[in-house]
Amino acid sequence: MKILVTGGAGFIASHVADACINAGHDVVVIDDLSIGKRENVHPRAIFFQMDIRDEAIGKVFSDERFDVVIHHAAQMDVRKSVDDPGFDASVNIVGTINLLEHCRTTGVRKFLFASTGGAIYGDQDYSPADETHPLRPVSPYGVSKLSIEKYLYYYNVVHDLQYVILRYANVYGPRQNPHGEAGVIAIFTQKMLTGEQPVINGDGKQTRDYVYVDDVVRANMLALSYEKSGIFNVGTGIETDVNRLFHSLAALTGARCRESHGPAKKGEQGRSVLDFSKIRKAFAWMPIVSLDEGLRRTVEFFRKKMRDS
Repeated sequence: MKILVTGGAGFIASHVADACINAGHDVVVIDDLSIGKRENVHPRAIFFQMDIRDEAIGKVFSDERFDVVIHHAAQMDVRKSVDDPGFDASVNIVGTINLLEHCRTTGVRKFLFASTGGAIYGDQDYSPADETHPLRPVSPYGVSKLSIEKYLYYYNVVHDLQYVILRYANVYGPRQNPHGEAGVIAIFTQKMLTGEQPVINGDGKQTRDYVYVDDVVRANMLALSYEKSGIFNVGTGIETDVNRLFHSLAALTGARCRESHGPAKKGEQGRSVLDFSKIRKAFAWMPIVSLDEGLRRTVEFFRKKMRDS
């Protein structure tokens, strides 16, 4: 298949692009490199540096004639979305509509979308949350992801574009950016390896569902052969609090820092954990990499990167 991977120089999508190439598919990557890194792009991928809102993207679609689009490019900073909801909507909603319109006009048959399982459900009525949980996003970022899901339904009904929406839990692993606001595992690991003091927001008892990037990649690859449209959570169903992460990473990195707590982040969810029963039934998917093993692999990646730099 000919596959377009948007955001393919970034953390998750670069792993997805690698897997597509290793499976024998022809891959084109689009990324504006605002967050992603050119070094993450597989050497056998065709690469275009551009914004998903660019008009020039139409020529890429018409020249390459994709079978599938795997869409990860996004404004993904929740706090930035709160500060500038217009920019968030411009990138996430308008940018995605630009892609969908070119899918419609060039005969793309399938669209895989990286959505969010945390920001889209909001404060959970029950845990783990399944796909029928009320959708109550409390950030413009979450609203934009939900809007795209609704647009995909429209393009499916009116234009027969097949879609699979994957609502990710908190994805972690090699290549994650340790310098942003998101990705506590990458941030803590980098700080511990460089002798800095990580700061835990609030009491550290807030929980998240941490899913290793290789497991997320497998979900994407299985979705390629799924013959229907649908929405699926991609998580582990296991809650882990930040304090536990801190101590696990301290042991793996050999850091001697002590717990240090700062102010709680306003509006931060107390719990977020996803039920993956639906994707297990449809795709025979389930998480394979345990948190302990995933943390070990992640620390080794950052340690090697520091040695090589």
